Formats: sequence, structure tokens, C-alpha cells
Amino acid sequence: MEGTTPRDRPVRVLVADDETMVRAGVRAILARDPHIEVVAEAGDGHEAIESTRRHRPDVVLLDIRMPGLDGLTAVARFRRELPAVGVVMLTTFGQDEYIARALEDGADGFLLKADDPRELLNGVRAVGAGGAYLSPRVAARVIAGMRAHRSAHPHRPLSRLTARERDVLAGVGAGLSNAEIAQRLHLVEGTVKAHVSVVLGKLGVRNRVEAAIAAHEGGLIPRPGD
Repeated sequence: MEGTTPRDRPVRVLVADDETMVRAGVRAILARDPHIEVVAEAGDGHEAIESTRRHRPDVVLLDIRMPGLDGLTAVARFRRELPAVGVVMLTTFGQDEYIARALEDGADGFLLKADDPRELLNGVRAVGAGGAYLSPRVAARVIAGMRAHRSAHPHRPLSRLTARERDVLAGVGAGLSNAEIAQRLHLVEGTVKAHVSVVLGKLGVRNRVEAAIAAHEGGLIPRPGD
């Protein structure tokens, strides 16, 4: 789910992890991109929330296992208290239940620390632009889980979408913002926003992350190696 982020200013990022060395490593990776700026760090969920109130980042990178307030619990609080901030889980733990809970509670992205560093940059750019992002390995896990539970989670056929709506959904699946989709399809941003709302309704999904998963499952996004 690749995405780029054209903006007038850098994407402001807060890194929340209880390990100092991990935070330093994440900083070093993000420093490769001049359009990304780490504005603060935090050692647990409580500190992440308070630091977000002070520094107003665009994106918060949250580890799952932290003392005090863990990352999964913090996601729900961010959605209630700071809904404008993009939240991306960056963790060692890729268990299906963690992925499902994070997305259920409103995370905009999910990355694994073992992913290629480029995935971290892609994820921050995409969520910073208002999109959603799952690293390919996480997306594969989510899609496999959906297929394994098809009886409990009925397939959402894309045939009910118009050709234009499929194009818009492909953009969402690629982690693009509404502005980027508009540029790709030569539309105005307001039209794309309206299409996204219609697509969510037709597919019966609640947010862009679930729509992106549907795009992957429906074959709109090429798999790595295709």
C-alpha cells in the first residue's frame, strides 16, 4: 500500500515506545526523508497523549506493549480525544488479535518493526496525508484472516461499484489521500470525498483501513512480485 505525501510542510511525527534505542532507530529512519520531522518522543501511552496535546503532530507512531498505558488502549483514547491525529501502530507483535483490535479501535495504520524501513516512511507519508496504511505483511495477514472467516464475514463484492468508484477504491487501497486520488484521476477533491463515502456505504465498511483491505482482497492492488 504505497503512498506519497505532497505537502507545504513536513509531516510532524511523535514516536511512542518504551525503549530509548528503538526510538533512536525510528528517528534515524525518518530523518532520511526531509519531508518528515520528529517533533517529540514518549515512553508510554499517557506521555504520548499529553505530548500530542503540546506538540500537535500529524502522526503518532505507537508501540503496543508499553508501561502505564499500552498502545492498544491508547488508540481508543486518541480516537476519542484527539481524532484529527493519524495513529500508526509500529510494533514487534503482529498477532492477528492485536491487528484486529488496533484497527477496530481506529488505528490508521499498522507496521511491524521487522518490516523494511521503507514501509515506515511510506506509512508515515500516507497517514500524514490523511490516508491509511498497512504494510504488505500485515495486509496479507488481515486478508488471510478475512478469507478464513468468510462465513462470519461475508465477501463484499466489488461488482456493486461503478468503474469510477473502483478507481477511487484502488487509490484508497494504495494509501493515497483524497487530494492524491483527485490528482491521479483528474477530479476535484470534493468529488473524491463523495465517492469515498459512497464506496464505504456500498461495501459496508466503516473506515479507510477496512476499505483498503477490501481493495486488496478484491484484487485492485497488485501483490508484491506481481
